[in-house]
Amino acid sequence: MKAWKRRGARVIAGFDQQEAAVLRGLVRQVEDMLRARAESAPQDELAQLTGIKAGPSTAPDDPVLQRLLPDFYRLDDDQPSRQDQDEVAALRSLHEPELVEAKLGVAAVVLETLSPQGGEVRLSLEQADAWLSAINDVRLALGTALDVQEDMPDELPEDDPRAPHLGVYHWLTYLQESLVQAMAA
Repeated sequence: MKAWKRRGARVIAGFDQQEAAVLRGLVRQVEDMLRARAESAPQDELAQLTGIKAGPSTAPDDPVLQRLLPDFYRLDDDQPSRQDQDEVAALRSLHEPELVEAKLGVAAVVLETLSPQGGEVRLSLEQADAWLSAINDVRLALGTALDVQEDMPDELPEDDPRAPHLGVYHWLTYLQESLVQAMAA
């Protein structure tokens, strides 16, 4: 990948075909997980009448989705009251649909602007913001799946099943940092 460069109100980078395939594939996987979560939301008659989307009231079971869709309010007590639990559920039900929609929107920007064949990508600053969000979502998902920790070494032993994927995680980190630096230039 050619590092991101800023030229006026645009940021530009080059991707080879394999890099484009990896990034597009990862973005699609996150997109699929988010769509499945949205489709699993219970149907609410009031929401259908008012047009206000309601989401699930419980956190996802999948650790990757838990990382992408965290609670909007964290309970501090070891023994939260029923009212506290109801508030957490209500906040999730109310706000998760718009969070999922926003995440799907940024994923769509990446898929629209990155050709499957790779090549040069020219982004407006608004599109670059969407890329940053989408890359962050992919890094969070992959980092959770790989159980990336702060003290994790840059390379894992060859017999560790996570070893081949850790390189992709590091590449995503470089991609994100390069884009941040280009936007700040």
